[in-house]
Parts: sequence; structure tokens; C-alpha cells
Amino acid sequence: MKIVVLDGYTLNPGDIDWRAFESLGEVIVYDRTPPEAIVQRIGDAEAVLTNKTPIDQKTLEACPNLGYIGVLATGYNVVDTSAAMKRGIPVCNIPTYGTAAVAQFTAALLLELCHHVGAHSDSVHRGDWGRSPDWCYWNTPLIELAGKTAGLIGFGRIGQATATVLRALGMRILAYDTCPNEAGRQLAKYVTLEMLLEEADVISLHCPLFPETQGIICKRNIDRMKDGVLLLNASRGPLVVERDLAEALNAGKVGGAALDVVSTEPIRDDSPLLTAKNCILTPHIAWAPKESRMRLMAAAAENLRAFLAGTPQNNVW
Repeated sequence: MKIVVLDGYTLNPGDIDWRAFESLGEVIVYDRTPPEAIVQRIGDAEAVLTNKTPIDQKTLEACPNLGYIGVLATGYNVVDTSAAMKRGIPVCNIPTYGTAAVAQFTAALLLELCHHVGAHSDSVHRGDWGRSPDWCYWNTPLIELAGKTAGLIGFGRIGQATATVLRALGMRILAYDTCPNEAGRQLAKYVTLEMLLEEADVISLHCPLFPETQGIICKRNIDRMKDGVLLLNASRGPLVVERDLAEALNAGKVGGAALDVVSTEPIRDDSPLLTAKNCILTPHIAWAPKESRMRLMAAAAENLRAFLAGTPQNNVW
């Protein structure tokens, strides 16, 4: 079997390996693939792996040997699944691999908003502490989380793992999810979206991107929030109407935001978030510790192995 990886660099910049796939066939790995080279690089391959490189109907029509599409991520919107289904091509994603990593990163975003550790470290390195007339100082308000309320929008595996961390910090947890479950009830109080928006001191997004969740953080919902609320997003960028959030940050309605994802990635130079007040931005790395990427690699190989055995798993259609 010929296996082509269209954009392997993000998953494996060189600190892990592709041996799990090499045992399944001939493997050709491209770090990145521009749109005009997709069809040529897939060629006569029988299996293709992609992270963010799109595979549309025209590509499928031009690559008749293709029998398997593996997505090196949880989200699979880069693949035309309807066209793949019509051709009988399984599209298999990785439903879980980074739960602990994303929960940890979400907590890191929150703690950075509360203490601005990086900014204070930079201040010390600039010499501000050495020149200070006092034995300590702080350049931003410092926030204690114990006793405050966190509202999690989306309460699946990652939301619940995040709640466990936030509970350890002494926070009360509210959750909004369309499918409440008993595990969630052990960690949080399920409430309506309206109640969550009105009561939470911290709001963290952990829901998938669906038509009903796109733009869930918009002016109308921001207006329902407490003044000074903190917003976290390590889920999907389009959950947030970015201009509405930037305006709320600049007006002080939202006290701070920490976002690992934005609507267009890489971020555009004209994004209003780049100039908004108290807005921390990181380049979509919550998922990316080595341990998490190794789990992803192993799961992707297992998906392909299951397909070859005639029992496809994690097929999204």
C-alpha cells in the first residue's frame, strides 16, 4: 500500500517518527502541500493522511486509487465527506488524544490572565525590579480564582477535564451542554446558556463548531455577561465574533481574553484581536505537547490498521 502524508510537519516536526505507518506500507511524507500540488502528490496512493490540507470532490475524482482518508486531527471539515461517502472512501479522524493537554493549556491561559506571569518576567528582565523603590510591585491587577464561578460552554471530555483542574483551584463550575451526563453532574451544575452567561466570572469554550455554535460569543451574548468577565477559547476560532469581542475588551466589558484559536489561521494582520486590550493570543498549540502528538500518531496508525483489517474505526460518515 502506498501512503501519502500531505502535511506532516505540524504533527511531527522531527521529534517523533512515522514508523507505525511504515509497517503498513510505503510512506511518503510531505511537510506541507500547496493547493496546486495536492492531486499530483496523492497520485496513485491508496491512502492519504491530512491535517489541514483540503481534500475536495475534484481531488477525489482525480485520484481514483484512493481508498482511505485519515485525518490527523479531531476536526474533519477539510474533507468533503459527502463526496468521500459517495465513493465509499472511509474518512477516519482522531476523536480523542489531547484531552489532558488542552485542559492543562486552558488552565495556563486563565492563570496568565490572572497574573500576567510573562509580562512581569519581561519587566524584571528589563530592570524594572532592580530599579524599584519597593520590594515588590505588580503592573496589572492580580486575580484570585478561589470562590469564583467558571462557566464551561461544551462539557464533553475536554470540558470535564478542565472542570477538574478549575475545581482544584477552588472554583464553582457551571456547564452548558446539549447532552448532559452523569459524569458531568459530578463536576458541575448544568444550567441554561443564559444563566451561565449571567453568573460566570470566567467563561471557557469547549464545544464543537456547528452552525448553532458558530458566533456563540457575540455582542448579544456578551451583553448578558458580568462586567469584567474573563473569556477563554482553546476550542474553535469561529465560536467567537472577533470584532464584537475586541470592542468589548476595549470598552472593559470583557476584562480579558485568552485565545489559542482564531477564525482564520494563521491569524490575519488586520485581526481586531491583535490590538484589543488585555487579549492573550497563542498559535493553536493547546493540543501540541509531544505526549499528545505521540498519542495522535498511534491512533492514526491504528485507524489505518483497522481499515486494512476490514473493520474501519472512527469513520466520520
